Amino acid sequence: MKKSCAKFTAAAISLVLALGCGMSAFADVPKDGQTNAESFAEYKGITNSWNSWKENWETEKNDWTKVSITPGSDETELNFAWYSKTKSVTFSVSANADMSKPIYSKTLNGTADDILVQNGKQLYACKTSVKNLKAGTYYYQIGNLETTPFDVQDVSKGFSFVFVGDPQIGSSNSMKSSSAKDEESADAFYSAQSDAVRNDAFNWSNTLDNALQKDENIGFVLSAGDQIQSRTKDAPAVKTDNTYSEIEYSGFLSASALKSLPLAPTVGNHDATLGNYNYHFNTPNSSELGSNGIVGGDYWFTYGNALFIMLNTQDTNTAEHKQFIEEAVAKNSDCKWRFVTLHQDIYGSAEHSNEPEITNLRYELVPIFEDNDIDVVFTGHDHAYSRSYLLNGGKKTDTYYDDKEDEYSDMFDYDIDAAPDNSSVFQAYKQVQDNTDDEKERAYLNYLESIQDKNAIKKTDGESVVNPEGILYMTANSSSGSKYYDLTSRMQAYVASRWQEDVPTHSIVEITDTSFTINTYRTDTNEKIDTEFSIIKTDDTNSNVVSDSKNDKQNTAKNTASKGNSKLQNTTKITNDKSNAQKIMNKVKIKNLTVKSNTKKKITVSWKKVKKAKGYEIQVSKKKTFKKKLLDKFTNKTKITLKKKLKSGKTYYVRVRAYTTYKNKNNITKKVYSSWVKKAKNVKVK
Repeated sequence: MKKSCAKFTAAAISLVLALGCGMSAFADVPKDGQTNAESFAEYKGITNSWNSWKENWETEKNDWTKVSITPGSDETELNFAWYSKTKSVTFSVSANADMSKPIYSKTLNGTADDILVQNGKQLYACKTSVKNLKAGTYYYQIGNLETTPFDVQDVSKGFSFVFVGDPQIGSSNSMKSSSAKDEESADAFYSAQSDAVRNDAFNWSNTLDNALQKDENIGFVLSAGDQIQSRTKDAPAVKTDNTYSEIEYSGFLSASALKSLPLAPTVGNHDATLGNYNYHFNTPNSSELGSNGIVGGDYWFTYGNALFIMLNTQDTNTAEHKQFIEEAVAKNSDCKWRFVTLHQDIYGSAEHSNEPEITNLRYELVPIFEDNDIDVVFTGHDHAYSRSYLLNGGKKTDTYYDDKEDEYSDMFDYDIDAAPDNSSVFQAYKQVQDNTDDEKERAYLNYLESIQDKNAIKKTDGESVVNPEGILYMTANSSSGSKYYDLTSRMQAYVASRWQEDVPTHSIVEITDTSFTINTYRTDTNEKIDTEFSIIKTDDTNSNVVSDSKNDKQNTAKNTASKGNSKLQNTTKITNDKSNAQKIMNKVKIKNLTVKSNTKKKITVSWKKVKKAKGYEIQVSKKKTFKKKLLDKFTNKTKITLKKKLKSGKTYYVRVRAYTTYKNKNNITKKVYSSWVKKAKNVKVK
């Protein structure tokens, strides 16, 4: 929706803040909901930085050779990508600033492509991976260029990362490509594009700097997609040579933080139509599953105790995404946390969130996520912040718009077209009244009601949750302010918190063996826009409650860690060799499994002790295929009573497997499992 903002002097802005008014701190915000970098810099007191940025922009925007770092397969690896001016180039890494005694040095031959021609000169796309990195500071060097330091984090006690959405560098361009139909207007478009990229890239760089000021040990950036603006259809009709998005990548990679900080990108709709995305990002474990034929498919990596699954949902072949997720989970079954990132906001709360295209994707993907025990799903696309409740079991119940996308769009546009043209709003107006008798309006409202997923809401209160049943869905706001969307006029039932004030934001996520914690901040005042939220995991099979107290959450985590340490002292020592651990588990067989229900709504499971096991995993399902697990518990005992979620008179299936542990390269404890008991047991609950 169109927005406008009155012009404030610096004094007036200060007065607004002093009065505690909730309006944005930014002056001169353009009508379509963007953040003006000059006003931003003035408010933040960093005008000198903005002036310096402008002075250097002509050089920066023409530098296509900036390095992009992405996570490697795990925390001991990093991937690098860049454009070289020569076909053959040497890339080196050393622990010494003078590059003596390099731990890695390789001469590469880059790839030539028509899309890599700058002012008639061929550039070459280069990629390489550096492995076996230990925690500490290193330096990389390309040819004889200056060295750049980077840090590898110690993840033995946990780690943190930055979650961002839609930098979409260049989106603040006020001139649309469709108007550039001759050479003169094309020149005007490219000039406006340069100004927009300069604006958006400055704000994007500031967002990352703010995050690093809060936590200097951040391991990487997780982006939910739309790194840049220009798609194939965004190019002018004339004077186009397929390199028009390179200025936007130059802006995106000009953030000083990204010279040393890895970024894990997700393919957004604005990234998906030009192949230079593949040249700029060297993603690990990349697959053709989920590929749209242009920018590649899904990929995964592990970091510490977490598995990150990155989906290219610009390809909506959910069968391929399902296969990829299942394979990634199977290869990394010892990871304590499982995260998925995709671009579309399948449980968001702004203008895209109710679109049939988005909700249909929701109902195709959610069962796959739930079957694979995903903990958190990170999304973008909506350019507004939202956090869901814990959700499980959302189902499609309305098919009215399945073949009527245009009819939905017309009704949506009509619904929000009630605001005066020059109004300044963060939440869309609504014109369709709840008590309408109009047939099409009623169909529209019925559809909106059907996608509330009220029955899927599992947790509704508190700042933390212990051993939750459902999945948390996070949707990121714009991290650069290049474009904002209004929140929907009707807040969905599944939304626990949402926010939009046309200010760039970022989230900092902290992970330990027992906790996931997320905090989200606005970049003008560095204040939180939502309460801190945490997920706590314990081995206590009876823990499934919401904690309303921050102290309760912290105490739970401390107590869990303490229990875990005492267990380690009383059980078999951890092996330092994964292969030896796996050999031990390959020989293990679970014997004498018995399952009884002697007490109402409870079952007791027991089995014979395995001498070399560190502990056991028990799963309970309504079906013998165990495609969907009702309970998934860990214990170091050989007899356990389960009672949560069980219903009298229902039959359930139970299986058990053992596990031992080993230490990986970074001294992180990992699990290795035996096979499941040969035959699962079924029991009818009393």
